[in-house]
Amino acid sequence: MDATVKTSFTGHEEETQTRAGVFWRPTAKTGLMSWLTTVDHKRIGFLYGVFALFFFLVGGVEALLIRLQLAVPNNDVLTAQQYNEMFTMHGTTMIFLAIMPLSAAFFNYIMPLQIGARDVAFPRLNAFSLWTFVAGAIIINLGWFIKDGAPDGGWFGYAPLTSKTFSPDHSIDMWVMGLQLLGVASIAASLNFIVTIINMRAPGMTMMRLPVFTWMTLITAFLLILSFPAITIALVELMMDRLFGTSFFEISNGGMPILWQHLFWVFGHPEVYILILPAMGIVSEILPTFSRKPLFGYPIVVFSGATIGFLGFAVWSHHMFTTGMGTVATAAFALATMAIAVPTGVKIFNWIGTLWGGHLQMRTPMMFALGFIWMFMMGGFSGIMHSAAPADAQQQDSYFVIAHFHYVLIGGSLFGLLAGIHYWFPLMFGRKVSEFWGKLSFWVIFIGFNTTFFPMHFLGLNGMPRRTFTYDGNLGWNSPNLIATIGAFILGIGVAIYFGVMIYTYFKGEKIRRDPWDARTLEWSIPNPPPEYNFAVTPTVHARDAFWYEKHHQAEIAQEKAAHAKDDEAHGGIHMPFQSVYPLVASVGLFIMGLGVAVLGGGAAVKLPVSIAGIFIMLVGVYMWAHEGNEGFHIHPDKEDLNS
Repeated sequence: MDATVKTSFTGHEEETQTRAGVFWRPTAKTGLMSWLTTVDHKRIGFLYGVFALFFFLVGGVEALLIRLQLAVPNNDVLTAQQYNEMFTMHGTTMIFLAIMPLSAAFFNYIMPLQIGARDVAFPRLNAFSLWTFVAGAIIINLGWFIKDGAPDGGWFGYAPLTSKTFSPDHSIDMWVMGLQLLGVASIAASLNFIVTIINMRAPGMTMMRLPVFTWMTLITAFLLILSFPAITIALVELMMDRLFGTSFFEISNGGMPILWQHLFWVFGHPEVYILILPAMGIVSEILPTFSRKPLFGYPIVVFSGATIGFLGFAVWSHHMFTTGMGTVATAAFALATMAIAVPTGVKIFNWIGTLWGGHLQMRTPMMFALGFIWMFMMGGFSGIMHSAAPADAQQQDSYFVIAHFHYVLIGGSLFGLLAGIHYWFPLMFGRKVSEFWGKLSFWVIFIGFNTTFFPMHFLGLNGMPRRTFTYDGNLGWNSPNLIATIGAFILGIGVAIYFGVMIYTYFKGEKIRRDPWDARTLEWSIPNPPPEYNFAVTPTVHARDAFWYEKHHQAEIAQEKAAHAKDDEAHGGIHMPFQSVYPLVASVGLFIMGLGVAVLGGGAAVKLPVSIAGIFIMLVGVYMWAHEGNEGFHIHPDKEDLNS
């Protein structure tokens, strides 16, 4: 049965009208079922964050095992096969299962609040993207629990290492199918974010009044939609090679292994900016707040982000300078790689301009943001070195490259995301994080990170190749490796302090008033934690720093809120979508289909029926989902909430 519910905010008044058309609808607001069936963008963002942080810890354990193996020469903590599995899963986990979904957590939670929306454009599609991400993550990690073992072909999956000849078991099949499901989740979420930002902005929220974080969300969503088809094609071709005997990458039958590299890096280099642009957006929100002044050069920051996204598609072959592309192609990609440093440098100068002359408040989010700038610059400087093909030829596949991309992706992306967690934690949970423990975690992470990865520059220049599981004691690599391993454990302690403090604060932290930072954007104008409907009255935006304007024009804003409240009441209150179980059902169907293709033995006699069953369940879920329609329930906020 379908139901349209009209209810007050306090839940005392209900009118229910039913009609045929829906097979089953959950109504619980608490308990496990409420989380499994939620379509609330805030809850979905929270779940994305929980899963991302879990996999971040998994990836961290994998990294510590790698460093233990390399701490001293001729070590035997891991075998060569276990080491291959460990570095493959570490890279895959950190990129696809930690950093990307942690960014998606902020996209889901913060972006609708920043534009004055009550939810995303397609709430059930949002839930589907979450559970499809979970399905893909499980399939990728199943190898740890079955005899075939985890994927071992590198997170980049270079052909022909991923062919049946070199990887005959199911581990690469799991990697391929898991990434395919993650791609489905990412594209579904990206389409949702684009439609939300374009169509659901509050009145007066023009594109050039959007917060920078929302702009980076929009650009990242376009990058995902435009880049994921390339790796999707590559993964489909690889699966066909493995399951059906085609020869896209099998050189003995006329295939081209280098085709994989082109397809992978057409996705892989925009992926770098998919990982870094959200952190840049977060930093662009934090610096003005704690500098007590507007962002310097807002239009330039926005357009430089768009330029980074555009140029990101023109530099993929700088990952392939040693493959023999020829001098013309090498020169073209070298110049394009040098050019992309310009809009990145523009952002850094604008951030410095924001800090210059400001009344700086060195709170914990500010410290993580400043750490992001410094370490991202370190990674950027070594990246410029790699844009010169002769230098790249010397540093290719050495530990110098390991140092470079960890300074970009941990020193950059992760520090920005950790800054965002600290910054928006009071908004999400209404509790204050201890400044002492927050700053302590920053310094331990900062020291541990630099102790780990700075010596790797020297290891690379001294000739240590990446992806080697042991080394002799007479090569001059002993001390830097030991220092890096000690640093990795210091970094692990810092991360443990950080998340221990967050967990303690979630349960026991001091409750805090609204807008503790005296911030500038709309998400801080509502109670914390935010109510289900976000805004009791749809805001009207008058300036780029919308909430800053509200604070200084309270009488005008109060009149607008009263008029909008009457309009909402005339339309029956605030319309909110029902919970739905069908996105979860569709994702479970995809999960079963993925298991059938990637994991199960027994050949087609077993794989085909299981895969067909999974597709059938998915189609049933989508069919029921489509027949739910767009009915929902109406909320009438209390007067106290309307006046807040």
